[in-house]
Amino acid sequence: MQNPFPEAKKAAVERALTAAFGTTELDSAQAVGGGLSGAGVWRIAVGGIHYLLKIQDCGDKFRDPVRGYACMRTAADAFLAPSVRYAEPSDGVAISAFVQPRSLALAYRGSGRALIVDLAQTVRLLHETPAFPTLIDYLDGLDELIVQHRRLDILEPCATEELFARYGELRASYRTRDCDLVSSHNDLNPGNVIYDGQRLWLVDWEVAFLADRFVDLATIANWFAADGANIDILLQTYFGRAPQPQELARFNLMRLVNHVFCGVIFLNVICAERPDRRLDDRTLNGPGLAALHDRLRGGDFDMIAWENRVTYGKARLAAALQGLRDPACREAFPWVAKDL
Repeated sequence: MQNPFPEAKKAAVERALTAAFGTTELDSAQAVGGGLSGAGVWRIAVGGIHYLLKIQDCGDKFRDPVRGYACMRTAADAFLAPSVRYAEPSDGVAISAFVQPRSLALAYRGSGRALIVDLAQTVRLLHETPAFPTLIDYLDGLDELIVQHRRLDILEPCATEELFARYGELRASYRTRDCDLVSSHNDLNPGNVIYDGQRLWLVDWEVAFLADRFVDLATIANWFAADGANIDILLQTYFGRAPQPQELARFNLMRLVNHVFCGVIFLNVICAERPDRRLDDRTLNGPGLAALHDRLRGGDFDMIAWENRVTYGKARLAAALQGLRDPACREAFPWVAKDL
């Protein structure tokens, strides 16, 4: 079949296919969703076998293919990511084994405890792999995203004034310990966790780098843990014991950091998609995060609709503000300000 890829990338894709398979002839090629990263993703078949071909724009500070591909290869070597057939940073083209996803909700019915156990064990193995390349302190990177968010003027300044002031206090207190710097995925949302019928795979390594272990743990908790019992199982499974007071403090504060990160990312992206569209409601009003997650699990709320992603981003920021107002937040500061 003819090369169906963007004209500007056809030569790069042909180089990738030749290097990976010794041919540029495809049995088939079908575009599939690329998530929020903006990458082009295709399911291709060569010689009757299916693969995933991904085209990534080069040169972005946070999505550098040199670093991202290195992390992906490390994860694949540890059998945490699908095997890599080809990955060339200069072209921004990668080819990996195709994993047919099955519904997490159907595979892990009931309380979700089994999913939490599998996620905790998977992330613990990831954090034990050889160190990923460094990029930036995670919180420094979030600072840059917040500056961008404010410059875009998506919400009324008064809607987020208290939120960012309180977050600034957390930011000033939190210090990552050297022992907590690990190979971190940094974006373990449901779209980046694939179940193949037997086990979990982690995909999309564009924003992976050496980071605080509690980034991944907090991300899992905020996306997948529906209640306190699941949180207990997550930490007990990951550490192999009950968490120590400092670990629990770091985990709880990083959950608030993750809410800020997700809220800012979602709203920044939707603004970039429709730069001329001004939100009708520029406050944090809207459905609560728990209700939205229930709807997500039930299948009646999706992240494809632009308006839904606006609603979700605002709910994340509202959840962050609620948590930052809790006296327990400030009480945790002494635990994370020094190396105990």
